[in-house]
Amino acid sequence: MPHPRLSVLTVAVCTTLLLGGCANQLPQRSEQEARAERKLLDHGLRIEVGEPGVLQLPQRRVRVLEQKTFEVTDFEVTRHYDRYTPYQAWRELYEIPLGAVAVVAGIGANVLNVVMLGTLPEQATRNWISYGFAGLNPFLNVESNGRSEQNLASLVEDRRDARLEYTSLPWAERPVTVLAGEERHELLTDRNGILRLNLLDGPFAEQNITSIGKLVLQVRDPQDGTEAEAQLLVSRDLRAKLGEAHDLVFRDLEGDDVDQWVYRVKRLSELGLEEEASELEQSLIELTRNDPELQQAFLQRLLQDTGRVATDRNEDD
Repeated sequence: MPHPRLSVLTVAVCTTLLLGGCANQLPQRSEQEARAERKLLDHGLRIEVGEPGVLQLPQRRVRVLEQKTFEVTDFEVTRHYDRYTPYQAWRELYEIPLGAVAVVAGIGANVLNVVMLGTLPEQATRNWISYGFAGLNPFLNVESNGRSEQNLASLVEDRRDARLEYTSLPWAERPVTVLAGEERHELLTDRNGILRLNLLDGPFAEQNITSIGKLVLQVRDPQDGTEAEAQLLVSRDLRAKLGEAHDLVFRDLEGDDVDQWVYRVKRLSELGLEEEASELEQSLIELTRNDPELQQAFLQRLLQDTGRVATDRNEDD
């Protein structure tokens, strides 16, 4: 007579097997992908002040670049997954009867296959029997790709190639510090990394720039502390012109007459500040747009006294 405790233990084990069951293993699945790993080797900033290194004109376009060097390593990653159909006991309610039918069908298919000299497909002879026995097993569900689950079995990374990669990008819309004597000005580059210096305008117009012989430009990346610095000398000749040129450009236009307008344009041209002279021309054309007679008088007097043929750039566009 079996021991009572042994009987209880046997029932518990059987119940656990019945409820827990076994996962039905499916064929392993693999997938591959390419991966690139980038490692920063060098980070620098570069300020291109242009030529010549001494300012002869009040305006200058300064380019700022951010340069990086990376080590790029290519990997081929292969992942292997173990796939299985998790056991669910309630599915045995229909899998067991279907399994019995499948076994009978499989046996019949094998017998028929002998008669037909092995011409039946394997799905009818072998797969039906495999499905049937899995269905008859109360502790195993049949294979199901639809509800299969998977676990990562292994991961293999093969290194394929390593190379250096260089980038040079604009220091776009980022701050640049300009030291002019004891003054410190914070300016911004545009989206192309260009800083437009104009000693006649902006913060420089508010200080006595005529006594400043050198501009120091500094940039710094706060993320890693990378810095760069460049210098621009201001020629003595340009410093001598700045005070008069600022008055010619920025003095109130509406308070002058046509003769004074023409004189201001002509004098800027005589100082060698052709860009400023052209900009003043356009400002005067825009100012007189609603007074065609006054505008025509200005253009004719400008041509007569200076030989300059001014046109409205907005109309040309």
